[in-house]
Amino acid sequence: MLALARTYRWQRMIDSGEVPGVEAIAAQHGVDRTYAGRMLRLTSLAPDIVEALLLGDKPDGISLSKLHKRLPVCWRQQRDRWGGKA
Repeated sequence: MLALARTYRWQRMIDSGEVPGVEAIAAQHGVDRTYAGRMLRLTSLAPDIVEALLLGDKPDGISLSKLHKRLPVCWRQQRDRWGGKA
């Protein structure tokens, strides 16, 4: 999932100080600030769900648009919604 890889790269850029924040990410990549912010929320996905996505084992009912709109912060709630290991 390219979007997930991009999101983690953006987060590393912020964490390392390469860019000062979401606004800089948005400007550098030619996207809207709100889009960049929504994408960065993907870094709060439970590790097992991230692993499943990267391995191509997409959990039932999960999509990028659903993740943008209704991403629970709590990993347990994410797993309840899309499956995953505890």
